[in-house]
Amino acid sequence: MNDPGRVVILGAGPTGLGAAYALHSAGVEDFVLIEATDHPGGLASSVVDRAGFTWDIGGHVQFSHYWRYDDLLDQALGDDWLHHERESWIWIRDRFVPYPFQNNIHRLDERERIQILSELERAAALPPQNPPLHFADWILRTFGPTLADLFFCPYNFKVWGFPLHMLGTRWMGERVAVPDLSRIRRSVREGRDDTSWGPNNTFRFPRRGGTGAIWRGVAQLLPAENLQFGAGAIRIDLTQRQIVLSGGRTVFYDHLITTVPLDAFCRLSEGLSLEAREAAQSLVHSSVHVLGFGLRGPKPASLGKKCWMYFPEPDSPYYRVTVFSNYSPHHVPSSGEYWSLMAEVCESSHKPVDGTTLADWASRSLRENRLIENDTEIVSLWHFRAEHGYPTPIATRDEVLATVLPVLERHRVFSRGRFGAWKYEVSNQDHSCMQGIEVVERLLGIGEEVTISRPDYVNGGAMLKRSA
Repeated sequence: MNDPGRVVILGAGPTGLGAAYALHSAGVEDFVLIEATDHPGGLASSVVDRAGFTWDIGGHVQFSHYWRYDDLLDQALGDDWLHHERESWIWIRDRFVPYPFQNNIHRLDERERIQILSELERAAALPPQNPPLHFADWILRTFGPTLADLFFCPYNFKVWGFPLHMLGTRWMGERVAVPDLSRIRRSVREGRDDTSWGPNNTFRFPRRGGTGAIWRGVAQLLPAENLQFGAGAIRIDLTQRQIVLSGGRTVFYDHLITTVPLDAFCRLSEGLSLEAREAAQSLVHSSVHVLGFGLRGPKPASLGKKCWMYFPEPDSPYYRVTVFSNYSPHHVPSSGEYWSLMAEVCESSHKPVDGTTLADWASRSLRENRLIENDTEIVSLWHFRAEHGYPTPIATRDEVLATVLPVLERHRVFSRGRFGAWKYEVSNQDHSCMQGIEVVERLLGIGEEVTISRPDYVNGGAMLKRSA
């Protein structure tokens, strides 16, 4: 096993905690995990508001591409889990349509169904073409104009906040369900919902404490003396291998694993080439507003066991709403009297958001979309804005990463995680945690980094099976 010397990890989200866990498990003692806030979890943290409602920073669920990740979560929480079958829906044309939309067009009007089927068949019959120019081109070629205009284009702009011609296509993999014509025809013929697609058709969730409970549990598996909270990096000297923290202390490293957003890390770094610095600043991200509505009063019967819902239409600000109290009765002060909804809103340079009026618009929309009855009282409102919400997969992203990441590695800096590696296709909690574990195993000479180098391989389920 290689000796990595002193390892410093920036950020106690899933990636940083995964890296620290891997070092500790390998018997490495000379490492420190530094987190700017006073708690672990990063974007996977949870909050309990003053009224006693629990909230996540966005609509997280636990499904996995790795048996090793599953084992780590079992260590962190034992059997303190609830298990769910996914019920995800799209609210469109004043009705709910099951997800994925293209598999459930039987819920649309007959004329529209006929038109969509005709366009899907025409698209499937086309001979192989040159690669799509961008994401918008891929949508039109794959689904035809009716589905593109009705759902895919408006919804994806609402999620990403950028014109779809700016996005590439190499990130998609399992993220978008491509049409299966025989399956769609059967659904139309039988008038039956098709809801089983996708890697997260079942998932588990912590019984108590929200998603953040997982990462608090992982942090508790680590020696307290190796964790430092309440101080973030304000300057990194790549030549001297030192980090200046917000409290004024300087930390030296032999190897640095950073989960700080790549664009921000490069702005903080001295000794970085001009080419790499400028390339990093061309990366694009959106911000996310998360609004938690603590409610008292009748929950509409239509929300029953629903998990989350997508909203492509412009009358509401949110792209997704989660029935968060359905995940666990412990998310509310009293499950018999209270329940909760959690809405997510994208903000970007192409999609500005007025944070001062957003909550009012969202609450009106929840009633107009019949998610809240007129006699239901909003007893608590929680609003959080994550500056870095989604790492946007613009068409030039891979070229930028190929420029920046190798330069950092020559300085013994390894940028990993949702915004450290900037790969949306491997940015779930399981991916991010395993990026941390894998980069440590690479440094120790006992493993390779599969997740960031082979996303399709990982997302295809290759890492779920234990070795014989």
